[in-house]
Amino acid sequence: MIAIGEASKQSGVSIETIRFYEREGIIPEPGRATNNRRLYTADDVGRLRLLKRLRDLGFPVAEAKMLLDLSENWASDCEAVKELAEVHVANVETKIAELKKLETALKQLISDCSRGNVDCPMLSRLRTE
Repeated sequence: MIAIGEASKQSGVSIETIRFYEREGIIPEPGRATNNRRLYTADDVGRLRLLKRLRDLGFPVAEAKMLLDLSENWASDCEAVKELAEVHVANVETKIAELKKLETALKQLISDCSRGNVDCPMLSRLRTE
């Protein structure tokens, strides 16, 4: 059993985030020592690592919680995990397309700029569009 600081170090999840996950019911509250400090097990740290990895992959907290729950069910439905991941990939692809459009628009605005102008064509165009 380890304290929250060590659980944070081992999992890569900040202490504040661990407390948030506990408050929101994303992870179960850990056991407590006689001095009322939180004590974490290796399983608790494993949950935190999985959540961190899922969040690093861009899964929203609610979906990360669903995947965490599925991971703890030995008879988990692999198809459900696959479907969640496929939806997430589609969302990522949509965001990439939106970012590419944004990049193109910004590059066009930048290309309209010329050195030495008192009036910035980029700001003028943004103001009128």
